Amino acid sequence: SRFISLSECCCILFCLGFTAQQSEVIVSALVKIMNTNLDMIYKDMVTKVQQEIALQQVMSHIGGVKKDMIILEKSEFSALRSENEKIKLELQQIKKQVMDEITKVRADNKLNLNLEKSRVKELHAQQDRALTQTDRKIDTEVADLKTMLESHKLDNIKYLAGSVFTCLTVALGFYRLWI
Repeated sequence: SRFISLSECCCILFCLGFTAQQSEVIVSALVKIMNTNLDMIYKDMVTKVQQEIALQQVMSHIGGVKKDMIILEKSEFSALRSENEKIKLELQQIKKQVMDEITKVRADNKLNLNLEKSRVKELHAQQDRALTQTDRKIDTEVADLKTMLESHKLDNIKYLAGSVFTCLTVALGFYRLWI
């Protein structure tokens, strides 16, 4: 890939059917366009010295930012550490309060459970006493009824024996009269 000179470019255009004046105008226009493009490219480019200066400025700025970050990190870290300690203390206090409440609730529940147990025992004792009294009353009533039944049996036997003897006496009296 070799470069074409301006005169070669004019000859090529002349061979293509352009006049010498047209060829020169086209070539000069192309040269102006290329020069303008190169100027624009050169404006965007920096020299090595400018690049070194910019690099030193950026590195200096980065060094300052690093120092600031270290200072912020240390101060932020100590602030976080103290905040963490405060939170730990608060958490321990809350934990102690919760444990105290749990202990209190357990004690209350044990007390209530023991009271209920004693109430149930008392209720069972009352029911047992009532059953015992009822059993005694029933036994007494049954014994009274047995006594009364025996008494009525004896009375019936007496009346029956008296009736039988009376009938025998009457029968013997008729028998004697008939005989």
